[in-house]
Amino acid sequence: MTRPDDDAQRLEDERWMRMAIEVAKSKGSDPSSSPLGCVIILEGKVIAAERNQTHELPDATAHAEMMAIRRGCEGSGSMELRSATLYSTLQPCGMCTMASIWSKVGRVVYGAGRDDVHPMYFEAKHVDTLRFISDAYRDDIVIEGGCLAQLCAELYYGPDDDVPEDEQGNL
Repeated sequence: MTRPDDDAQRLEDERWMRMAIEVAKSKGSDPSSSPLGCVIILEGKVIAAERNQTHELPDATAHAEMMAIRRGCEGSGSMELRSATLYSTLQPCGMCTMASIWSKVGRVVYGAGRDDVHPMYFEAKHVDTLRFISDAYRDDIVIEGGCLAQLCAELYYGPDDDVPEDEQGNL
């Protein structure tokens, strides 16, 4: 049985994840372009909403989560985003996971997990970012996956899709 607070949190999470999906789609819907979206919420307000910008900048670190953390910190004037919730359409990679830890984000909510999408979206060595967080420097960060997982997974190549080799990143 779910509690009313649980239902309210789920609805709030879905609201912000839908925004992250729209941010991801602002880049287009071609899964080869890795349309990731990220929104950071602090005290009920959007402090950052960014998409992957690796190719446009060009910058290998310009993942949606990295860009949102940068904008959130710039906007708040602080390196710390305590009590903020980061919403990402895809389970964060190792780099983005570490940035979440170092920026002291309080909670990370992601949509599609690594098993919902093609392996190309994750490191070839398959770093388990969820395990990494549980063993991290902090024990106060909360990670929750599967928020609108199916809608988020539709942004990307599926686990069994035959992706042309020239479109595969990270492998």
